[in-house]
Order: sequence, then structure tokens, then C-alpha cells
Amino acid sequence: MNTYNKKVLFFDVNETLLDLTEVRNSVAQALEGGDEVVSLWFEMMLHYSLVANATDEYQNFGDIGAATLQMLAKQRDIAMNLSSAREVLQPIRTTPPHSEVPKALGKLRDHGYRLAALTNSPRSGMEQQLNNAGIGTYFEQQFSVEDIGLYKPERHVYRWAARQMQTVPEECLFIAAHGWDVAGAMSAGMKAAFLNRPGQQLYPLAPDPHYVEPNLPQLAAKLTANQ
Repeated sequence: MNTYNKKVLFFDVNETLLDLTEVRNSVAQALEGGDEVVSLWFEMMLHYSLVANATDEYQNFGDIGAATLQMLAKQRDIAMNLSSAREVLQPIRTTPPHSEVPKALGKLRDHGYRLAALTNSPRSGMEQQLNNAGIGTYFEQQFSVEDIGLYKPERHVYRWAARQMQTVPEECLFIAAHGWDVAGAMSAGMKAAFLNRPGQQLYPLAPDPHYVEPNLPQLAAKLTANQ
């Protein structure tokens, strides 16, 4: 079969595929707070990745994560140097997949879909994450924004990823648990599926995604129903 005609499924990695509970716990403990301060850290990390886009000054996502963690610590009068911040974030390397993910990925692959990962994480971190989670082999390709020097949800990232798979955005479905990521993919011309994981929300001002499901198996069931 000509692979160009086989539907390509792009997956965000963190939270979409991987369970970040241990990372959240580590950040909460370091910042002496709860879920709200962890959410604020995630938002700051995304915010400053967009600053990197706007200023054309790409920085490693792990470095942005550590820097924003230091910023929040300083706001809360907690001493934290760069080395300590990086240590707090170490659990990101060994996060497990959500329990339902491996079987659902296998089902999609067995039904002829081409699977690719697309993450803001640096390439070395992404590869380590997916391999440690035991799901790296499900993907035909693993893409890091490090290779293009722009962060999602910049639309050029999704279009670039489609070209790497020798297809066009209109032939791709992007799957994520983040409203901002889904909005970015759709702005690039991709179809999109939102996994409504706890604490995640769609952006009300963006177009509705093509699928909204609570987990990957339910999405996989719909995508394979007529095959």
C-alpha cells in the first residue's frame, strides 16, 4: 500500500500519552503548594516557550521548565538554583503511560494507521520518555520541535511534521489532551481529537475538534469502527 494514502495520526506526548502524576507531585513538593501551583508552572512554561517563538530565540524546553520553576520558587520565597530545579523535574524522564494507552496504540497501528509523536520536549528527552514508558516502538516517527526551532502551537510546526511524514495536514489527525495544542493543529489544517483528561479544557474561542473522547480506547474504537 502507498503509505501516502494511509491516515497519519500525530500524538502529543506529555499528559496525552504519559501520566505526569509523579512530575506534578515533585513540582508541588518543591514549590510547597498543591495542584494550582503546578498548573501555574505548566502555564508559565508554555507562555515562555511562546516568548521564544516570538523573539526567535529557541531555548530547550527542559531549560524553560527549569527556569520557570525557579521563577515561581522566587515568587514564593523558596531558594532554588538551576541544578535543584532540574532535579525536581527528573521524574519527567520515567513517567509511565496512562494504563489504557499501549493497547489502544496497538489497535490503531494494527488497523493500518501510521503513528507519529510530536512533542515540545527535546529529542533526547522524548526518546527516553517513550522508551522508558514502553511505547516507543508503536511510532513510525518521533518528532521534537527541537528539529525546527519552534514550539507548538505555532502552525508551522504541524505543517512541518506532516511534510516529514510525506503527507499534507488535511490527511492527518492530531490527538492531544490540551486545548491549545488541538487549536494549533486545526489552524494548520489538520483534523483534531481532544482527549478530555481530568483538569483539561478546550479553548472556547477555537473551532470544535472533530472528536472529543475521555480516553484513547474510545477514540480508537471510533477510528477503527468501519475498518
